[in-house]
Amino acid sequence: MDTTFAPIALDASNPQPPQGETLSGLDIAQLQKYVVVTRRKVRAGQYLYRNGQPFRALHLVHAGFLKTCELSEDGREQVTGFRMRGDLLGVESIGLAMHICDAVALDDAEIWELPYPPVLDALKHVPELQVRLATALAEEIRRDRVWMLAIGTLPAEQRVAAFLLDIAGRLARLGFSARHFILRMGRADIASFLALKHETVSRALSHLERLNYIEVLRREVKLLDIPRLRACVGTPCTTP
Repeated sequence: MDTTFAPIALDASNPQPPQGETLSGLDIAQLQKYVVVTRRKVRAGQYLYRNGQPFRALHLVHAGFLKTCELSEDGREQVTGFRMRGDLLGVESIGLAMHICDAVALDDAEIWELPYPPVLDALKHVPELQVRLATALAEEIRRDRVWMLAIGTLPAEQRVAAFLLDIAGRLARLGFSARHFILRMGRADIASFLALKHETVSRALSHLERLNYIEVLRREVKLLDIPRLRACVGTPCTTP
């Protein structure tokens, strides 16, 4: 049975993560022996942090979806990524005094805040944290490289297909269905991330639906033919 997901019901009464809970291989109880881990609730549309704010913590996503974005030279918002459970936010600002982008919740989210630089001391005692931080930095570099290449070389429709496959793969690794899911971001955000116009994203989704590769109902997406969708990313999608 396909798995769908809904915003988590957040408990505002307890600012600390539950004892014994783990996330991305991290034992929070073990981590709390060396650094204060604070649980933050961020409502849909609220900022986790803003560009130019002092950089004082890394943020581990426990639940919910967020987007990161920057302002382009002409003042337009440019979406630079989408983050979900297990992702570490703020790594792009390590070594700097200020955050270099905004992070905004796309739905109600729960974040585990790790103060920086105190979290660096915890690295000596919690090897899993060191691995997670190194992995997050490596993922940031790989993700930027992959999407820079895709945006620079792929036609619009193939970018949209690649985006759907990327979201599906990330959800599958979290235990959700890779074939049936709900997009937490709107088409305007997708268009911004893929360097396309809103109408172009809508046309691409409609064409992929006519090809019977996908089925779309507002933000609900079903991937009907993943092999052909993958082939579409490598070669131009054929007209039915």
